[in-house]
Amino acid sequence: MAKVKFEIPKELLNQMKKLEQDTPEMMKSMVDAGADTVLERMKSNAPAGMQSSPIMNCLSKTRAYETPSDDAINVKVGFAGYFTNENGVRTPAPLVANVFEYGRSSSAFPKQPFMRRSFNKGAITKAMEAAQKKYIPEE
Repeated sequence: MAKVKFEIPKELLNQMKKLEQDTPEMMKSMVDAGADTVLERMKSNAPAGMQSSPIMNCLSKTRAYETPSDDAINVKVGFAGYFTNENGVRTPAPLVANVFEYGRSSSAFPKQPFMRRSFNKGAITKAMEAAQKKYIPEE
């Protein structure tokens, strides 16, 4: 019977151990970098009527967290909470953002999609890869 013996260089083994220890932190950093990209694009793509409104204070992102069901790492980006509109009425920010994104069928308020355009896969991937390079040294 043939016998095979492999020897892995210690430096490679040490790199793999360090990467294993840093993986959760690296993944959270990568997801957070992608969410920052989406947040900035949402702020810049928002319609002019929204950009000068206090609703933009309701646009935020959560911190990176692990879901207990599948151990995925997520960050939520979106509108949350209430804001006071120009009439002094307290209004839910997600409702207003939804009206801007999809429009209304009962009035002549056309849709002005800005959220879907903010999720540019190439820009998100580029930001995530830049965050990854902090943890994995190039050779």
